[in-house]
This record gives sequence, C-alpha cells and structure tokens, in this order.
Amino acid sequence: MITHDQIFKKVIYLATVVILYILLLAIIAGMFDVFQNIADVLLRKGDSSQVVYSVLTIFVLIDLFKTFADYRVHERIRLTYVTDATILIVMREVTVLVYSHHFETDILLVFSVLLLVLGIIRFISIRYHPSESSDPFSLEE
Repeated sequence: MITHDQIFKKVIYLATVVILYILLLAIIAGMFDVFQNIADVLLRKGDSSQVVYSVLTIFVLIDLFKTFADYRVHERIRLTYVTDATILIVMREVTVLVYSHHFETDILLVFSVLLLVLGIIRFISIRYHPSESSDPFSLEE
C-alpha cells in the first residue's frame, strides 16, 4: 500500500524534475538571447546594456537551477543558494537602473541596504553552518 509520504515524495520529485527541465530550456534560450544581443551590439543596432542584463539573467537562472538540483539530492533548500540568487536579482535590477539612467537616489539606497543585509545573511549562513556547529541549547558537552 502506498503511504502519503511516498505520494508526497513522488509528486515533489516530478515537480522538481519538470522545473529543472524548464530552467534548462530557459538557460539555453537565454544563451541564444545573449548571442543575439552581442550580434546587435557588433552591428550597432543594439545597446551593450542588453548584453549585461541578459548575462545577469542567465546567472540568476543558473543559481535557481543549482538550488533545485541541490533540493532533489538533499531534500532541503540551502540558504546560501537562495541568498546568492536574490543578490544576483538585486544586482541585475541595479544594473538595469544605472544603464537606463532612470534611477532615483532613494531606490539605489534601498537596493544598497538590501544588498548589505543579504551579504550579512550569506556571511552568517556560511560562518555558522548547521552541520559544523553544535546546538547552543544542547545540554551535552
């Protein structure tokens, strides 16, 4: 007899496989977009900011792919992968704002504070990794 846990694991497995294939297709499509943008820049039809934006988008997709692939293996989401992806998303948005010259100082300040907080979270998650440190509330010595 199939238990609820087995059904749950199979559904999660299938969902992550589908998402991984979708992300893989998105990465491949993104690479074609980068090459098209580079050709447009070389032919003086496009702007170099599009190349930068496309490359940063591919980095975000790669980080999301890494997160889902790691989840399939370890059945947990690592905080470092999520913060890396979020940092890349914020950096991409800052780059788009700077290249488009349509930014306000307040928005850049908010993005800077967000990057600082995400950097601190990433540092803390690496420095105090759960598998390397013991439980501070444990009574065992």
